[in-house]
Amino acid sequence: MCNSNHQSEIKKRRTFAIISHPDAGKTTITEKMLLLGKVLRISGTVKARGSGKYAKSDWMKIEQDRGISITTSVMQFEYKNILINLLDTPGHQDFSEDTYRILTAVDCCLLVIDASKGIEERTKKLMDVSRLHNTPIITFINKLDRDSLEPIEILDQIEKELKLSCIPITWPISCGRNFKGVFHLDKKLIYLYDKLKKNHVFKNNFNYLNKSLLKKNIGSDLSIQIYEELKLISSIYSDFNKRDFLKSIITPIFFGSALANFGVNHVLESLIKWAPSPIYRNSNKRTVQPEEKNFTGFVFKIQANMDLKHHDRIAFIRIVSGKYRKGIKLKHVRIKKNIIISDAFYFIAGDRFSIKTAYPGDIIGIHNHGTIKIGDSFTEGEDINFIGIPSFAPEIFRRIFLKNPLQQKQLRKGLMQLSEEGAIQVFYPINNNHLILGAIGILQFDVVIQRLKIEYKIDAIYEKVNIILARWVTSSNKNSIDMFLNENRSYLALDNLNNLTYLAPNQANLNIITSRYVDINFNKTREQ
Repeated sequence: MCNSNHQSEIKKRRTFAIISHPDAGKTTITEKMLLLGKVLRISGTVKARGSGKYAKSDWMKIEQDRGISITTSVMQFEYKNILINLLDTPGHQDFSEDTYRILTAVDCCLLVIDASKGIEERTKKLMDVSRLHNTPIITFINKLDRDSLEPIEILDQIEKELKLSCIPITWPISCGRNFKGVFHLDKKLIYLYDKLKKNHVFKNNFNYLNKSLLKKNIGSDLSIQIYEELKLISSIYSDFNKRDFLKSIITPIFFGSALANFGVNHVLESLIKWAPSPIYRNSNKRTVQPEEKNFTGFVFKIQANMDLKHHDRIAFIRIVSGKYRKGIKLKHVRIKKNIIISDAFYFIAGDRFSIKTAYPGDIIGIHNHGTIKIGDSFTEGEDINFIGIPSFAPEIFRRIFLKNPLQQKQLRKGLMQLSEEGAIQVFYPINNNHLILGAIGILQFDVVIQRLKIEYKIDAIYEKVNIILARWVTSSNKNSIDMFLNENRSYLALDNLNNLTYLAPNQANLNIITSRYVDINFNKTREQ
């Protein structure tokens, strides 16, 4: 096991992701947290290293053009002597696979809900994934400075639809134009919001169940309503219990407005107080604890062309145990080779900073020259593979081809590198030279076309193809595989990792095939 200094480094770290339905304000909250961590000088900007320029947290050009987050941003900053690794995940549903993998690399999640819309479909799906890992959830009800649903109604939705017991930590004083601030029920403080000056003022030891004080501070028109609300929530909601929170049984609830930077500090303070320091991860052989001496980690994300000048690829590693040191010798378990890591980075959105040491919970980036894949494990010699990093069968398919046929070699290289990120998958049919793309959402194809043009100088277009479903084909019986291969070549392809895949034109076709070949497994998911 590690020494006391190592243990103190582990205890001071928090690694969490922000998840939400699109447009709930997730990226805005990320930037406000960076402001609180003194990474940003002004809202919406990140100071670029060595220059007077600034870069948004949505650092890809297509993100800036479309105004959406389509790739995970990894950021590290310090707040009140706690080192925070923050992952701002894609909000758009077409990029859900990236988000699912991100949740394997964090120890806690901040769930952001739009107060005017309540629980939305994407929120439910994200919660289903986080529940697979029993990830603790802190909830922020955003946009209280706009007209919104009743707070009690939102909490009822959370409890009924997300199956989480709510524990209000702050409570709003009205909403929209009448938004006055929040009561901090845990601290027994009232935080007032001046929407003109946007100042945040608080009163110490404020008795929020005193009618006369309520009337004096928030006005007679609101005091009776708020008094009744506070009495009600005091009687129906339990006190916060950290043990239940860490088991993902309860979620503490905060209210505010990220755009106005009101209430975000309450959330950040709760994260450093209640979120767990780095926890264990399961491998194919054993459970790995963060306090162990030897380095272990796994790749959960790969990003191509973060530096357009060099067309580099970065593999993001979540450190599980041990300590990264500059020049460390690590075993790349899948390919059974040892490599020396002389350059590792931490990130503020698109900007990178070289590091000499890193500890469990940290997210580091290393250069990938094409040998590293999502799900790969790195150790100081032990043959273990971390498990639970999924890949999902695509739901939409397109054939991609070139405007200039002479760029075929460049196209294959570009698609290979982009597919390493895991958002799209490339299939190579056995019977022809077509290139078939598969994705979870239609927007991914537009992203691929634009990134090929911007990052690789390739003009390509796509068209619909007669494929509805993809299934990875496996079997322990080699004869069954050989027979299946000979009889169904026109429906078969290889993916980028040379996995045999069945591309079905419709559900009926797949049903017939699965019933005919009982020794063959048709897998909808596979681990990386």
